[in-house]
Amino acid sequence: MTVARGPPGRPSSALLGCWRRRPPLGFGAKVGIAIGLGFSFAIIWTSVSPTSSSQQISTERSSFAAEVAAPPTASHNRTSTSADGGHAHRKPRPVPHGHKKRHPAPSGSHANPHRANATASLDAAAAKADHSESAPITDTEPKEKEPEQEQEPDMEMEPEQEAELPMPEESGDNSGKAPAEGEEEKSPQLELEEEHGEGDGDEDFEVAKNKAPSKKRKLPPLFSSSAHYHWKHCGAKSGYHYIPCVDFNGDGSQRHHERSCPRSPVTCLVSLPKDYKQPAPWPERKDKVWYGNVAHPRLSNYVKGHNWLNHSGDYLMFPPDEWEFKGGARHYVESIDEMAPDIDWGKNIRIILDIGCKSAGFGIALLEKDVITLSLGLTNDQTDLAQVALERGIPATVGSLGSRRLPFPSGAFDAIHCGECNIPWHSNGGKLLLEINRILRPGGYFIISSKDADLESEEGISASMTALCWNAISYNSDDVSEVGVKIFQRPATNEEYDLRAKKDPPFCKEEQNKANAWYTHIKHCLHKAPVGIEERGSDWPEEWPKRLESYPEWLGDLQTRVATDHNHWKAVVEKSYLDGLGIDWSNIRNVMDMRAVYGGFAAALASKKVWVMNVVPVHAADTLPIIYERGLIGVYHDWCEPFSTYPRSYDLLHADHLFSRLKIRCRQPVTIVVEMDRILRPGGWAIIRDKLEILDPLETILKSLHWEIVMTFRKDKEGIMSVKKTTWRP
Repeated sequence: MTVARGPPGRPSSALLGCWRRRPPLGFGAKVGIAIGLGFSFAIIWTSVSPTSSSQQISTERSSFAAEVAAPPTASHNRTSTSADGGHAHRKPRPVPHGHKKRHPAPSGSHANPHRANATASLDAAAAKADHSESAPITDTEPKEKEPEQEQEPDMEMEPEQEAELPMPEESGDNSGKAPAEGEEEKSPQLELEEEHGEGDGDEDFEVAKNKAPSKKRKLPPLFSSSAHYHWKHCGAKSGYHYIPCVDFNGDGSQRHHERSCPRSPVTCLVSLPKDYKQPAPWPERKDKVWYGNVAHPRLSNYVKGHNWLNHSGDYLMFPPDEWEFKGGARHYVESIDEMAPDIDWGKNIRIILDIGCKSAGFGIALLEKDVITLSLGLTNDQTDLAQVALERGIPATVGSLGSRRLPFPSGAFDAIHCGECNIPWHSNGGKLLLEINRILRPGGYFIISSKDADLESEEGISASMTALCWNAISYNSDDVSEVGVKIFQRPATNEEYDLRAKKDPPFCKEEQNKANAWYTHIKHCLHKAPVGIEERGSDWPEEWPKRLESYPEWLGDLQTRVATDHNHWKAVVEKSYLDGLGIDWSNIRNVMDMRAVYGGFAAALASKKVWVMNVVPVHAADTLPIIYERGLIGVYHDWCEPFSTYPRSYDLLHADHLFSRLKIRCRQPVTIVVEMDRILRPGGWAIIRDKLEILDPLETILKSLHWEIVMTFRKDKEGIMSVKKTTWRP
């Protein structure tokens, strides 16, 4: 058969003749064809529509249960009030000319010599090498944007806020990088495509703001909306308990003496234990945990030699009447109360640092008295007992007592405890005691106990305490526990310091700021106690729980802001978080506020069966002293680096405008998401509030990690997400 073909685009004359001889279609046939085409179009549209859009429609909420008031708007005036003792109308202490020191740079942050408390970046060659680690991918298909639905105006998203407090001054060397110990193995890198344009965020905001007037430089997006992420495991050597800034490798066999982060940003995922199971609800989890969640050989050997914990089947059990010392933790706590009645657990003493975390029984016994105990697990602990404490639902963090200060504000703790911690406090001229003196509140207590007293150590400690003018208020050798307990008290005023015959250690100089705590070396000097009602620490706080809502005079104009912040978060938590996010709070115990300001979020949860780690970023205003003054706990941290804790430590993470604050700071902001994945347990939750320009691509990243997007809410340019981590690993 031959078919004639006309010119392109026109049918041949033979075909036209055939078509003309066909009878015209009836009305019914035309309707049938139209319906068929409509069904075909609907099927095709459904098959090619993006999954994310459909999921967003199914999870996005149009409203919350109640209206939430906006928090107070914070001024950018950072010099009007001092968190460490300045009055609202008091000028800050003058800094000697030429004193501009910088912290050593954490990995992953940009250089910024002009910003107070900012960390310097790595050298140019290292930074260039780190950028080249990420291999580009090819599947960068642009995602179709979902039209925003009109929302009901029943929830107000709070604007970003900053406290009207001064930034802590820099100290330390000018090396431009964090001290490192030897060459470190580079972590497997995430494969992603980054789109860089002009202005990649290397320049500091303050520097750009002070430049001559010019066209406003548009910053690039925090996350690329077109990038696809391909995740990798951290490798065979990086096991289930990997802490990037502590371990050389994941099995914990080699650890840094002090915090030292990998030079390349960590973008790999820590694997899960084979037999990992969800922790039991509180308070059941304080008495038993799944052994497979924390198991490793050194812990197994430790269990065999101690009766206060035992491995029974799938569980690691903690008999309530057993402890490191005979008689149990409750008897130990009561004996201390008898030795020093002024301690008055839960009222006068609210916040305690327990150095050298072991069973955490001391903290559990004090929970019954409304005392919150933060256990400090030392990096040289090869059995990882701090991880066991976190698994039990007890506050803990990881650190080291070496040449650097601990990441706490000065005068933070009401008491510090060292039970059989075997730390040579008197060595190196009592330098470690100087750090304890810094973080202990004036008039606070230092409690030290041991089974086998060493005469040389006893004499050395006594001499060091005398040099610090600490008063030995009580000593007791308990017949039941068979331990010797000594209680010392830090002077509340400077009168005793002035009476010293030998001024050693000397008083710290004006520029040796006691507030600096991030990568800051311990100085061989003694900080004076605060004087005057306008200085923080001159008066003891109100009894708990009054201190949570008592705002002392040294806050000055900030009293109103802290109170307003407290009321705001109380409304948000009660009317939205507890019921409106799909979270089962019966399974929530360990909570972290990744960008705490005044501790309002933690205060709103104070009556719940949870504890909150308040993290104040080092680049933000120094509000952590206010948080401790209210009877809450927290640490300083730079989110361009991994956090000092074990994987799967927290049940819930709260990130309120965290990412938008780090837009021009971190070299690879996606590492913050990787760190969230590391420290959050499977089945754990994250509440993320931020700008929509950040939340939209962040949702894509979380979906690539197979996190479940449970709820989204958006209004104007702000939004909130409630997400849940799954057990997925690459």
